[in-house]
Amino acid sequence: MGTIINQEVEVTSVYFWNKPGRNCLEGYPRRMVIDDHEYTFLESGIGYLVQKGTALIKLFDMSDGSSTYRLRLEDNRWTLVGIKAGSL
Repeated sequence: MGTIINQEVEVTSVYFWNKPGRNCLEGYPRRMVIDDHEYTFLESGIGYLVQKGTALIKLFDMSDGSSTYRLRLEDNRWTLVGIKAGSL
């Protein structure tokens, strides 16, 4: 992934998307705050589930238009896993 961060962050906004052919909305992070700086993501992220023992962890690869951010949602806590600069 680029730079590994592994720091808890605050996700201040989410958006919902209904994938074609499915009857459920999926939530994605829209905005996060880290070290008093706010990042806004494009509405084109990728979300996927990973099983860790008996727990399910949701991972997201989101972009702000110039970098890609990997976020982890586990136990209602958001963690910025890493950043890959210049990925678009």
